[in-house]
Amino acid sequence: MTEPTSSRAVVLATHNAHKVAEFQAIVAATRPDLKVVAYDGPEPVEDGITFAQNALIKARAAAAHTGLPALADDSGICVDVLGGAPGVFSAYWAGHAKDGAANVALLLDQLSDIAEEHRAAQFVSTIALVSPDGTEHVVEGIWPGMLATEPSGAGGFGYDPVFIPDGQGGSPRTVGEWTAEDKNAQSHRARAFVALGPLLADL
Repeated sequence: MTEPTSSRAVVLATHNAHKVAEFQAIVAATRPDLKVVAYDGPEPVEDGITFAQNALIKARAAAAHTGLPALADDSGICVDVLGGAPGVFSAYWAGHAKDGAANVALLLDQLSDIAEEHRAAQFVSTIALVSPDGTEHVVEGIWPGMLATEPSGAGGFGYDPVFIPDGQGGSPRTVGEWTAEDKNAQSHRARAFVALGPLLADL
């Protein structure tokens, strides 16, 4: 069990090292008084059909296991022409191996004949905050953009190398070409964390 290390500590309910690093960077830049503790407990079955349901499942399990307030993010990429898919199935789009490269390859293959004007997509992050006393909150961050036709850049993880955020001007880049600092300042998780700020202040 993760031991409480600070009265201002929260446990992040994920075993995904990329997410842990990203959250810790976002928190360090905005709430340096708050310590994010990596979760080392059992993973619950994520059988929800929405981002919010899965985030709550993970946060409840981590809060119960550690006795700390728990944050859990459930996130994914939602493609307009696919009716919002992959959505909650983003991590498993090419199968339960959670192979990021295979997920990207399958998504690009499915959109291979789709013109640029129809490749709109958005990253969605839903964060649940669950306290050991049972108090629960859910917030959402949305990062609009479009899908590239092929991967570009070695940064980030998951679908980052094929996601081109809106608002970049004349030379848009995929998130895979961004620095970690730039991504953490604008990402869907960063946007959700801003919404979460007033709730964290009450911890």
